[in-house]
Amino acid sequence: MPNLWYKNAVIYCLDVETFMDSNGDGVGDFAGLAHRLDHLERLGVTCIWLTPFYPSPNRDNGYDVTDYYNVDPRYGTLGDFVEFMHAADDRGMRVIIDLVVNHTSIDHPWFQSARSSPDSPYRDWYVWSKTKPANITDGVVFPGVQKSIWSRDRKAKAWYLHRFYSHQADLNVRTPAVREEILRIMGFWLALGVSGFRIDAVPFLVEPKGPASEGNPDPYAILSEMHDFMSWRKAGAAMLAEANITYDVANAYFGAGERMSMIFDFLLNQYLFLSLARRSAAPLRRALKDRPMPGGMGQWATFLRNHDEIDLARLSRQEREECYAAFGPKPDMQLYGRGLRRRLAGMLDGDEARLKLAFSLLFAMPGTPVLWFGDEIGMGENLSLPERNAVRTPMQWSDERNGGFSSASADELIHPMQANGRFGYKQVNVSEQVRRPGSLMHVVAAMIGTRRSTPEIGWGEPQLIDVGNDDILVVSYLWRENRVITVHNFTQDKVRVPLKVEGVTRYMPLLMSSAPLAPFAANEPTELPPFGYCWLRCEGERR
Repeated sequence: MPNLWYKNAVIYCLDVETFMDSNGDGVGDFAGLAHRLDHLERLGVTCIWLTPFYPSPNRDNGYDVTDYYNVDPRYGTLGDFVEFMHAADDRGMRVIIDLVVNHTSIDHPWFQSARSSPDSPYRDWYVWSKTKPANITDGVVFPGVQKSIWSRDRKAKAWYLHRFYSHQADLNVRTPAVREEILRIMGFWLALGVSGFRIDAVPFLVEPKGPASEGNPDPYAILSEMHDFMSWRKAGAAMLAEANITYDVANAYFGAGERMSMIFDFLLNQYLFLSLARRSAAPLRRALKDRPMPGGMGQWATFLRNHDEIDLARLSRQEREECYAAFGPKPDMQLYGRGLRRRLAGMLDGDEARLKLAFSLLFAMPGTPVLWFGDEIGMGENLSLPERNAVRTPMQWSDERNGGFSSASADELIHPMQANGRFGYKQVNVSEQVRRPGSLMHVVAAMIGTRRSTPEIGWGEPQLIDVGNDDILVVSYLWRENRVITVHNFTQDKVRVPLKVEGVTRYMPLLMSSAPLAPFAANEPTELPPFGYCWLRCEGERR
């Protein structure tokens, strides 16, 4: 029986360099992270996702790797990593790590060798063109910042492909030696105890790059190879794909259980924010209706925010403008002509009722919830920082110097603290919210606990229930003859929601935004306050 632990997991994403500094150099490290694991245990997190911590010039937050088999010295040593892994395991937490193998830094020894000579054994590890390719500006990932997807290397006297920044040269995964190296990297970290990988930039990883390898015409075959190797090396390990895709191609990524374990649902995320902007459940309901059930053992991963911009590119221009008007009306809040570089609390103007609604939606959506560190306390963004760094400021632990993140001087910090305003660390921090009953952090922890004890959401089959009101989202989950219903009010008005489910005689509240958790008869309407929510277990339905 496969260990599908991720079906009912709660994943917490963090960046080691901005989480906790243990030695006062202004940079977070593994020793600091291990020291702060009690916070994650208090929240109820079951899995930690680490963004890249490999040696790197750090021109792109560590996604420009120069060594896949080590820890950047700024964060500690491999020994520190192992100590952290033991500390996480002692608390029952799994760890998955970012696997960035679509590209390397141009400073990586592989690329330096590849550019040195056409006869280099690493030449075919990258994608080259002797002449300038046509349309080199097509398909840039970072419009307004990135100029092209091909750059000429003077030493190589050739053009190399980089779907991202010019300092990130794309690997050619059609080359057998590259695929073998990817598996070797995976094996190294699996041996150190990780429970899987978040695979970066999967659509670019599988796209054709150069001549197809003989006998390997399927662009998705690399995903099957990675999954097969991972399953052989460590039973129960999982792969989470960063893949901003449409639903019609999802099955190619999931396969029949032999490719991706989870895929981030970027499309659902965009319609969730459109629903929050319109204060109507209709866009989110439409996305859930269109969303296919994953094949095999697959699972969608849901999220509110992450370490990048909110990508709204799949919305229409009008829909995108609605989101801009609601959440980021100023030009410096927007990015790449498609997204928002803001944290959740800033977008919702610190409104705790709407923040709690958003978190309830995160944990009540079908799939595996993923949190971005700091959102559980309502941290804000720093728009003075460039591009996506606005949402990557250090964790705010207390109202002490540097928010308790580091004892270094302010000018030595990896990123400036969010020091001023309503979201500054004096006002928003873990220590204050631990002591205050009803704080956002306590509410999020309660939601996580309820979600973990409600496997129907992670395992069950979702069904939309029409209550005749576009402002209300009602979803039913049935698993092993047990049914749970979640109800969310997107408006600023009180609502009465009639729930008519055949065979149900009574509802037992599991989680409510207000009122006591008292059972009520099935013929009584559910009453919700503005932006309210409730999770209900159905009784009287079993046969």
